[in-house]
Amino acid sequence: MPAVIEVTDLHTHFHTDEGVIRAVDGVDFRVDAGRTLGIVGESGSGKSVTSLSIMRLLASSAKIEKGTIALLGKDLVGLPEPQMRDIRGKDVSMIFQEPM
Repeated sequence: MPAVIEVTDLHTHFHTDEGVIRAVDGVDFRVDAGRTLGIVGESGSGKSVTSLSIMRLLASSAKIEKGTIALLGKDLVGLPEPQMRDIRGKDVSMIFQEPM
């Protein structure tokens, strides 16, 4: 059985006028059915960018440069936006720190 979600060698970078910011650089994790994962770390360590990468809700200056994000075996990185919209909220969702 495939993992519910599996992130492999994820690299998400921001392209700015000052250069490239490597916000996420080689993240790997797997969550199997019935398991829970907490992503913790210091401020600026890439927790939010990792989560936004999974949801494909990144700012226009950000790009997933490398890696895979598989939801029940389906790669989300190369998925067209209309298909990703169908998945958001139904198959995968995110609870933001400050929802209001």
